[in-house]
Amino acid sequence: MGRVSTSAALPPPPRPTSGARLAWLDALRGLAAVAVLLEHLLPWFMPALRPYWFNLGMYGVLVFFLVSGYIIPVSLEGRGDVRAFWIGRGFRLYPVYLLVAAVVLVMAVWLPVREQVPRDLAGVLGHATMLLDVLHMGGLADTMWTLSYEMVFYLLVTALFTGGLHRRSGTLAVGFGVVAVVAGLVLSAPLLKGSWPAYAAGAVFAVGMFCLISGKFRVAAAWVLGVTAVLLTVFSSFVPWLGAAILAVMFTGTAIRRWEQGSGRLWPVAAATVLVALAPVWSPQAGWWWVQPGVWFTTIALAGATFAGAMALRERRLPRSLVRLGLISYSLYLLHHPLLKAVSAVAGDVRAMRPAVQVAVSVATIAAAVVLSLLTYRYVEVPMQRLGRRVARRWSQRPSAGDSAYSPLSPSGASDERSSSFSLPTG
Repeated sequence: MGRVSTSAALPPPPRPTSGARLAWLDALRGLAAVAVLLEHLLPWFMPALRPYWFNLGMYGVLVFFLVSGYIIPVSLEGRGDVRAFWIGRGFRLYPVYLLVAAVVLVMAVWLPVREQVPRDLAGVLGHATMLLDVLHMGGLADTMWTLSYEMVFYLLVTALFTGGLHRRSGTLAVGFGVVAVVAGLVLSAPLLKGSWPAYAAGAVFAVGMFCLISGKFRVAAAWVLGVTAVLLTVFSSFVPWLGAAILAVMFTGTAIRRWEQGSGRLWPVAAATVLVALAPVWSPQAGWWWVQPGVWFTTIALAGATFAGAMALRERRLPRSLVRLGLISYSLYLLHHPLLKAVSAVAGDVRAMRPAVQVAVSVATIAAAVVLSLLTYRYVEVPMQRLGRRVARRWSQRPSAGDSAYSPLSPSGASDERSSSFSLPTG
């Protein structure tokens, strides 16, 4: 993977970065994307190399969530503009997401869509809102599930911002950690079942987004969306404790940023970490190998250590290939799983082949995933982000009674979002 050069093929980021200050975040995204890719590739192509002493995919997911928690709330506060934030998020997330969904549907002629994806309007609404996992339904691409928690986090952060409660990150991290522990003790399955949560969420999402963008009843809409998202996470998601634990991890990332800026303390970070570690210990899902205490604790420790290590090195020059890999990490995250399925269908059972062939197929697949991600970054992500900025500037000239007017958390808040390449992947 390290031999694949991306520097010649990548266009410059949509806006100039501030050098090493944000390069470490892109490096983390690149590392996390590779971890998720390997988690899915190794069982199909080279199972002997898959680690079982920690979960490689969940490690990457936790790193991604820490990065999102660190950058997203401050970016909203730096802008001070809910409308511009959501227009930017829409043009950032949906183009590649919809492209991958379309590719999977076209491939369905050859490779059937997995059974967990509903074949009805509820499935359409789940994909349209990105709330798939918290609506207990599968996505067209397996990796889409974590985007549900990105969306929940955005909605909740928006509500907190409009209500002036956005600086209580440490309290929220600990609070969701407590919810995760309690959910692990008492909830073994979603309480809200059937298709009706998807219909209700679709209606709330559509009306709420209209209000957020137009400015009409913005504060009320933000809180309805935020509360709905949290209720779905706790009572409708596949694994209730995991959804709450993910929110705790994301607010932990925000709490770290507050501490770094001198406006918060570190003890909530430590408390939330302990609570997230304990969340699955007594849960009905504790039989899963990746939530066994030893594996789960190790996965959390490695993710935290990786984030802390990158943060400590943020003033140093980081590997250019890893930083540039971070720029394409969103495309790489969404594209690699359909590609793996296609390669497996063509090549057959790679696990039964000679080791040299396994290595060759694996390297070729990784290279193909990187090349495809380079193309989608250049021709889909960058143009759509530029279009999103133009749309946001045009809309920002239309004042509305619902506009929020909070001061930025720091002078660098707005530039963080402009130069941030992405929001999440997971797997």
